[in-house]
Amino acid sequence: MVAPALLLLLALPAGAWRGLGLPRRPCVQCCRPAWPPAAPGPGAHMSDGDPWAQLPRLRPTIDISILKGEHPQRGGHPRPRLYRDTCAEGRDRAQGGLWEGGDPEGTMDGGKEGPPGSRGLRGRKGQKGQAGLPGAQCTRAYAAFSVGRREGLHSADALQAVTFDMELVNLDGAFDLASGRFLCTAPGVYFLSLNVHTWNYKETYLHIMRNTHAAAVLYAQPSERSVMQAQSLLLPLAAGDAVWVRMFQRDRDNAIFGERGDLYITFSGHLVKPDAEL
Repeated sequence: MVAPALLLLLALPAGAWRGLGLPRRPCVQCCRPAWPPAAPGPGAHMSDGDPWAQLPRLRPTIDISILKGEHPQRGGHPRPRLYRDTCAEGRDRAQGGLWEGGDPEGTMDGGKEGPPGSRGLRGRKGQKGQAGLPGAQCTRAYAAFSVGRREGLHSADALQAVTFDMELVNLDGAFDLASGRFLCTAPGVYFLSLNVHTWNYKETYLHIMRNTHAAAVLYAQPSERSVMQAQSLLLPLAAGDAVWVRMFQRDRDNAIFGERGDLYITFSGHLVKPDAEL
């Protein structure tokens, strides 16, 4: 019913509008009209006596600008966008009820940051990276020796080095049979052992030496029976240290037994742990 009535009113001629009780008081401008005013259409009524013909034809224009924030607020939600409407002068407003430019810090709560947002979903696993360059070759320090003496030995001097004539194990040739000395080239902790056979009615008095210092003693009193005697120890050695066996003579004869057919006298040692692993 409303639509046909509107169509009927629009179809009336301009002179018929006076009988409809239109207001006679002048129109009060509420907003600035567009300038220059739009030209009247070809069908517009231009009667000088018609008050409607004297009114300018207004064409409202709207200029909308979107001002984005510098960075989103914490919590993963973007800042509200600001809209500017220039239709009415002095009525620039921002969406959400804030004036444009009224929040210079870029936050919507008076300069305070909002609470942190919830943790996001875990991303997908990335692709496998390329293989790195090969590392340096792993090197492990090692050292070992085991030597023997088949002939017996009687002490001739107060301090006498025991030499050896059989090489069982001698890695890198670190043990010198002629001098009876092992020269350390791989520093670390070594296990050393000395085994001898005593001589009947003779004293057995030996030292395991590190350089010029006695590290351990092997001793047996004179007896009518010959027996096997042993001494062993763990000893830290530095590079360049020498390990050897010394025979010590006192007021009695000092000797160790040996024969060509069997091996009674042995001196052995090996690296237990290098300094790099301590």
